[in-house]
Amino acid sequence: MKTLILLRHAKSGWDDSVARDFDRPLNPKGKRAGRTVGQHMRTQGLRFDAAVASPAVRVVETLAQVADGYGHAIDPAWDRRIYLASASTLLDVVQDADDSAESLLLAGHNPGLEDLVLLLVPDRTDDAERDKVEEKFPTASLAVLRFDADHWFDISEGSGTLTRFVRPRDLDATLGPDA
Repeated sequence: MKTLILLRHAKSGWDDSVARDFDRPLNPKGKRAGRTVGQHMRTQGLRFDAAVASPAVRVVETLAQVADGYGHAIDPAWDRRIYLASASTLLDVVQDADDSAESLLLAGHNPGLEDLVLLLVPDRTDDAERDKVEEKFPTASLAVLRFDADHWFDISEGSGTLTRFVRPRDLDATLGPDA
């Protein structure tokens, strides 16, 4: 059994005068959301054996805030392929993971993360969590997928079950879009 935890970076600032999208930092709301999601992960006992992440500044800062709330440092393998990647590229990253990890945290960007969930989880009429992902995978959201597989390479389209989808606003209403 393999578990994949997908984390979208928290809200970043568009006001900052950075030359590249890659260098955009988190805004204050994004920092709060990251810590809140980390606290949620801790209280829910969400554990991971390995982490892989985009090296974009907003992902690096998100993981620092999540780690603060989680209570443990997160030391991911930084993988440039994740930056603004498509679902198929993200699936390649997952399939390349070391099988010694039963649970993998992947931190990155949309639309790739949302598309990856929709690729891996079959569309069933009674799946309210998947429907929420299909509607929107907001910043700092967390999706947990389980696979009946012994090897990451065996993970394929339609082979997952979405067991949890948490948006920051589900944890704190002030982190919602209108707050």
